[in-house]
Amino acid sequence: MSDPFDLLVIGGGINGAGIARDAAGRGLRVLLCERGDLAEHTSSASTKLIHGGLRYLEQYEFRLVREALAERERLMRLAPHIVWPLRFVLPYDAGLRPAWMLRLGLFLYDHLTRLKTLPGSTSLRLDRDAAGAPLQKRLTRGFAYSDCWVEDSRLVVLNALDAAERGAQIRTRTTVESARRDEGAWTVTLYDSDKRRRESVRARVVVNAAGPWVGETLLRTLSVEARPKVRLVKGSHIVVRRLYEGDQAYILQQPDRRIVFAIPYERDFTLIGTTDVAHEGGPGPVVISAQETRYLCACINRSFERQIGPDDVVWSFSGLRPLYDDDAAANASAVTRDYVLELDTDGPPVLSVFGGKITTYRRLAEHALDRLGPHLPGLKPAWTGTAPLPGGDMDGADFERFLARLVAERPFLPAATARRLARAYGTRLEHLLGDARALSDLGETFGGDLSAREVDYLVRHEWARTPDDILWRRSKLGLRSGRADVARLGRALANPSADPGAQRP
Repeated sequence: MSDPFDLLVIGGGINGAGIARDAAGRGLRVLLCERGDLAEHTSSASTKLIHGGLRYLEQYEFRLVREALAERERLMRLAPHIVWPLRFVLPYDAGLRPAWMLRLGLFLYDHLTRLKTLPGSTSLRLDRDAAGAPLQKRLTRGFAYSDCWVEDSRLVVLNALDAAERGAQIRTRTTVESARRDEGAWTVTLYDSDKRRRESVRARVVVNAAGPWVGETLLRTLSVEARPKVRLVKGSHIVVRRLYEGDQAYILQQPDRRIVFAIPYERDFTLIGTTDVAHEGGPGPVVISAQETRYLCACINRSFERQIGPDDVVWSFSGLRPLYDDDAAANASAVTRDYVLELDTDGPPVLSVFGGKITTYRRLAEHALDRLGPHLPGLKPAWTGTAPLPGGDMDGADFERFLARLVAERPFLPAATARRLARAYGTRLEHLLGDARALSDLGETFGGDLSAREVDYLVRHEWARTPDDILWRRSKLGLRSGRADVARLGRALANPSADPGAQRP
């Protein structure tokens, strides 16, 4: 058996990938194992926002909101290709939260952090402003404020890519079957479903970032006797054809005091969500229920002139949020979104991650390494606060300037394709395009603008193995792909000439 890893991370969602990246950059020997694809579950099923969480102010989560707002500013600089500003319209709905409460909440939202590059909140006359045009005429007043959009599954992949480039081993389709404390370290049995083989490795420290499986991993895989303090909450979203013109998003109050977002999505669509439904079963894949679909449609129909129903849904997705169960919240919407790190040192350490938001993943990773510092001699200082993610090293973090240069240098790319590729890969796009000087140089297409060269890049550098990996996680091109396209892509991925073993540029 080879020398032990300093850190074994279980789980390839945003928290696991963020911790692996941070640890690798601090000089640790890191192994991350994910039994499926990166971001296959919770981390690709978010509302895709980098935000402070305006509604968390009602729950007095001031520390969480302050930290999230600071991270929002930081991530705009470190990943300008996949994180960008979004303006939100909040209609005032008489009979729900009073206007003074909304104004106070937005005032706090504007001032909880000193770092502020986005425009502050303003009042709107929706009967006079273009933002009110899609809304029902009864909604005459409202507010606007700023937050950010994020390509959530790409955020996970880029963290894993940076971790790999700093020396970490990233193993997808690899299950941690068992682990035991043995002679000052963990002895771990892994099963690689791609290669259909088992192996044993050693690790000084284990991080349990298994998301919805965090409790199951703690009890069954790691044999740690502790009550798993996890509460599973299902969140579902629907996607419909574009509901309105403009780049603004809407945050809609509901009579049950929840809020639902309507957000421009992939040019031609609107993303609507999310629900908060207590999940009583065990962890695993989940799908939206008919009741949730009707609920989200009804939320839109309360505020928009255009009415929608279940037949208008072109796609939906659901995920389980592994929230920390403090035994205090009576309903799923009120459970804290803050993260909790629990360290067990009854032998070689294991750190379990409960809860958390995509927005604060980087700080969570820093805090995790701080907790583990006494058990990892020689740990280097924190560093991720100023280091761009792969593709994010643009001059002045200016995406539009970068895109303009791309269009000038690669005039053969259609405008929509150039923007999509620039958003997905940022400055790493040069690795993908290489010497291409015409569209034909990119090879066969698999529906839309997905080229053979892009597929090859994703297989070689981003751990893609299946059509779903590419069409729904590395991109959202599944919205534009027909069955024949998916079948051809599946055949291409099965071609042994592709090299699925490579993990770094």
